[in-house]
Amino acid sequence: MSQIAVQRPLHNPELGAAPETTTSPQVQRPAWLPSYIPELQGLRGIAVLGVVIYHNHPLLTGTPFYYASLWGWAGVNLFFVLSGFLITSILIEARDKPHYFRNFYARRALRIWPVYILLLILCYSIPDWFLGDKLANQTHWKTLVAYALFLQNLRHTPLPGTLGPTWSLAIEEQYYFLWAPIVRISKGRIGRWLLPILLLSLVVISPLIRFSHAHWLNPTHTLIHLDGIAMGSLLALGIYSLRFTRRTWLWIGVIASVAGIALAATYAGGTSFLDSALALAFTGVVLLAIGGTGARNPLALVFRRGPLAYYGQISYGMYMTHILVFVYFGSFDARLDHMGITGNLIILGLRIVVATVAATILWYGFESRILKLKRYFMTK
Repeated sequence: MSQIAVQRPLHNPELGAAPETTTSPQVQRPAWLPSYIPELQGLRGIAVLGVVIYHNHPLLTGTPFYYASLWGWAGVNLFFVLSGFLITSILIEARDKPHYFRNFYARRALRIWPVYILLLILCYSIPDWFLGDKLANQTHWKTLVAYALFLQNLRHTPLPGTLGPTWSLAIEEQYYFLWAPIVRISKGRIGRWLLPILLLSLVVISPLIRFSHAHWLNPTHTLIHLDGIAMGSLLALGIYSLRFTRRTWLWIGVIASVAGIALAATYAGGTSFLDSALALAFTGVVLLAIGGTGARNPLALVFRRGPLAYYGQISYGMYMTHILVFVYFGSFDARLDHMGITGNLIILGLRIVVATVAATILWYGFESRILKLKRYFMTK
């Protein structure tokens, strides 16, 4: 779900900034790619708002926005593409530097763990309210181990609603854990081919597993959600390896986004390949934001500044806590149920406002303070 540094989530919130250093002449940040890409923050804002609205889509029944709200779940796919691009960019630039693993994992832990642990503490403090269960039922050793190791998305036991967003966080954490050493050892001629082959394999295998309806996988299993994060990683690898001009990358972004949207709206719609089509479209959109960074047009300004960029900044905290906020203020919802569509829209507005306030307090009072510790894990 990071604060802008070329590096996700539901769910990585360090979006948009890349280290100033480069690696070997064969794999390095191109001269046209700035160290800070503020437009990606706006994309994060769209992603988190899409997820929040999706979790409120019943409230939009009977309005012109209902069917659009049903697509809000795709915000998670956009998070995956962003995370793949940003994390792979960070790893590529850092793999020849000292303290590679210490710096990467420490910075990821500072970004992800504090809010995650805080959420668990809050939910377990009143389990019958926030978990919908008794504490004794939620302290089984398998459940606790799953939360501790970010494996909850692999279990067939449904997650409590307030902890539902952590399934995508678990996928990203698993990916970080395995992808960092692979990038580290994949250098030279071997790495030039190994990384793209591995990523292309994931892009192909994930939809095929979804198509096979493997009975031993649950809907949040990692193996069926890797095409988005793999495409984002492929994008980073391509930008750092291929000496295309910015204009060429922009055209590739246009083609990818149009092709992805067209496939999602036609052949891939309602099939196991819908997520792949969306991943292709989002990869194109991310590439357009990257290639067009700094442009002086209204669309670029919308992504760089204003509400979308702000929601991108607080996106991790909002993504992780919005359902908890909805549950906490559930009693207010009941008072407006009798008002029909008007009452539903008021409830939706209140939920978004309160979730925004909560995420803002979380960012300024908690997250941003902890993130200052990242300075101790930077390559000199």
